[in-house]
Amino acid sequence: MASLAATDYVLPATVTPPRIAAIQRALMWAVGVGGAIVFIEPSPYELVTLASVIFFFATGLRMRPVFIPLLILLFLLNMGYTICSIYLLDKKEVLNWILTSWYLAITALFFAMVLSEDTADRLESLRRGLILGALLASLAGIAGYFHLAGSGGYDLFTLYSRARGTFKDPNVLGAYLILPALFLLQTVVTQSFWKSFRSAIGLGIVSLAVLLAFSRASWGQLVACSGFMLMLMYMTTPSQAQRTRIVTVAIAAAICAALLLVLLLSFDSVSGLFKERASFNQTYDSGRFGRFGRHALGFQMALELPLGIGPLQFSNYFPEDTHNSFLNAFMSGGWIAGVCFPALVFITVIMGFKLIFVRVPWQRTYLAIFSAFFGTVCEAFVIDIDHWRHFWMMLGIMWAMFAAAHAYTYRARTPDAP
Repeated sequence: MASLAATDYVLPATVTPPRIAAIQRALMWAVGVGGAIVFIEPSPYELVTLASVIFFFATGLRMRPVFIPLLILLFLLNMGYTICSIYLLDKKEVLNWILTSWYLAITALFFAMVLSEDTADRLESLRRGLILGALLASLAGIAGYFHLAGSGGYDLFTLYSRARGTFKDPNVLGAYLILPALFLLQTVVTQSFWKSFRSAIGLGIVSLAVLLAFSRASWGQLVACSGFMLMLMYMTTPSQAQRTRIVTVAIAAAICAALLLVLLLSFDSVSGLFKERASFNQTYDSGRFGRFGRHALGFQMALELPLGIGPLQFSNYFPEDTHNSFLNAFMSGGWIAGVCFPALVFITVIMGFKLIFVRVPWQRTYLAIFSAFFGTVCEAFVIDIDHWRHFWMMLGIMWAMFAAAHAYTYRARTPDAP
């Protein structure tokens, strides 16, 4: 039975022609870059992802049995959203919300299927694309914030005196940059001097953009996810020299970050907004109808409403949106979505912890992805991540890692495996 279960992860190998494989990897790179430009609709991310779906299915994309639970949970989640919004579908914004939810679920399944094969090369292409996209978005946000792109650039790349780069919302910019920042930090820790130096410059640019987005959740994520990933790398590396370098770089990065923060706080415009955003006594957080008060009242409503209230309706009952993705699942999709969303998320996290010490060629990249995904899940308790493209991308990648890791270890134990 154990061997039979293991073969669920392993499909007979197929030989992809080199030109087709090169195009597939190029599409993964383009998806990574396109994910950073989403302030226009349809965004390059949607266009490139659609092209990738068509090309991969045309050239052979296979469904693995291991992805059936993912498929079922995604289907039930969106069926909950759809059922609870039937009476609201005459509203354009609600219809768009539902269609977007189905689309993001499809992208999650797509990334799971694509990256479970030719994993190392496709994942590396996506990683490089994400880093380039993050640098472009960061430079746009920095240029806009410091008026380096003129008044037009300031209006385009900032919002409420906060850098938003090529995103619509500064909070989403900050959250999106976390995974590329972890990739860059890994290169600083593990690669040769010149590669580490270039990556350190890139990490500085991305970190500055996160700071100028003035998103408290992103600040916390950058620090916590970086520390968490470095801890996992320290625990999993067999080299004592590598462990020493991890500790040294971590200390140096903390010192550089502190010096950068001191320098930026010398600017009055930065200092004032930083103090305002860093305060935990925000008017929209405290009080009976503040962020956390709404969470308590909203969950009380959820227990009494099996069909929820429908997408985008929470603000009709309270001053602001839910700012809690788990509560939003109950409110938007009733008990069906309210159960399926946390089930999907926590199953993924639990399975993710089990793969930390599995020796695969892409283990280091996986540690960055898992750290960023886990940080985003924690952020879901205080903000709505339901329609963040990079969240569903990471969710799909996590499931791809499960299948690829089990297939890799199964083949390693069974040399004559298919």
